[in-house]
Amino acid sequence: MEKALQGIRILDLTQYEAGPSCTQVLGWLGADVIKVEQPGKGDPGRSVQISDSSKTSSYFLSLNSNKRSVTLDLKNDSHKEVFRDLVNKCDVLVENYAAGVLERLGYSYEVLSGFNPRIIFARIKGFGTYGPYSQYKSFDPVAQAAGGSMSITGIPGGPPLKPGPNIGDSGTGLHGVIGILAAIIQRNATGKGQVLEVSMQDAVISLARASMSSYIDTGEPPARRAPRSPDRAGVGIYKCAPGGPDDYVYVLAMSQRRDIWGDFMRAIGREDLCDTEILKDPSKNVKEIDAVIEDWAIRNSKEEAMSILGQAGIPCGAVLNAKDIYNNGHLQERDMVVHLDHRDRGKFQMLGCPIKLSDSVLEISPPPLLGEHTAEILSEVLGYSENHINSIIN
Repeated sequence: MEKALQGIRILDLTQYEAGPSCTQVLGWLGADVIKVEQPGKGDPGRSVQISDSSKTSSYFLSLNSNKRSVTLDLKNDSHKEVFRDLVNKCDVLVENYAAGVLERLGYSYEVLSGFNPRIIFARIKGFGTYGPYSQYKSFDPVAQAAGGSMSITGIPGGPPLKPGPNIGDSGTGLHGVIGILAAIIQRNATGKGQVLEVSMQDAVISLARASMSSYIDTGEPPARRAPRSPDRAGVGIYKCAPGGPDDYVYVLAMSQRRDIWGDFMRAIGREDLCDTEILKDPSKNVKEIDAVIEDWAIRNSKEEAMSILGQAGIPCGAVLNAKDIYNNGHLQERDMVVHLDHRDRGKFQMLGCPIKLSDSVLEISPPPLLGEHTAEILSEVLGYSENHINSIIN
């Protein structure tokens, strides 16, 4: 069985998360991703969140599976020749350097397309390549602030908060994947490459567009919301046993079904409330109904609460932390937790690909060591002789 993007080759000039998350997805889908890294240093993400500098960081591991690493100094003349040859052999070049870096190295789109007219030049930038903010630097929290997501996250009356997931980084990466796939399809018709650009700020705005849509009607920015809805019963977060920091379940008892509250009360063993005044108009009895749910939830674990309500057709989710996720049987069955053997870190677990294709192989391969595949790529992809390869490496 073939892979969906088999035969597509990606030249990956990305670092940290926004770019690597994009090229990782392409690698998951079967593209040959060649990660170009600076000799002796590599992607700065290799040393993020790690105390032992001799080891590859878990941050890097989580974002760089299904890639091969080649080390090139793009300021070195002989390495520039190698880079030019790689551009000529690749379908897509992805970069997320700071504004102007690649141009200063001499690699504008005009130069790259001169090497290879079919090259797709994918650019991931904090604020884009044009506009008043285009020269500003950005990282995930900056993008989330400027993209609106912080303004709707937090407690009413409190300061804006950054959502936990790095949607400014990985959310931008996913938008980059979409653009790259569209450009490949268009190239199949035209025979020509093109430039595509995704701004981190733009991507966050896109992800937050529905959450901010009330502005269209009211002209007012949406307010930050409390963990529990003040005017809707059974909507929000409820503490569960044994009362740890993540022992909660989120319940969303909103439905067009008229019998949802009957199903809810029967599921939690409170059939006695089914025909009482309290459920005839739940919006007028929010505190009373929430008190019933609170009393039930604290006597069950979050997993038990999710199972009971889920089987009753009530939308809900246990608040799973990282340990819960890595040890979750449902996720393991769906290959969202995979076991890999890395030359540097040994055997370890990492999270897998959320995309499932019925007629395409989806395999997760270990992230590369710095420059691990340099000789292999120069030989296999570029056809260089052993002597030529040795002269470049040395």
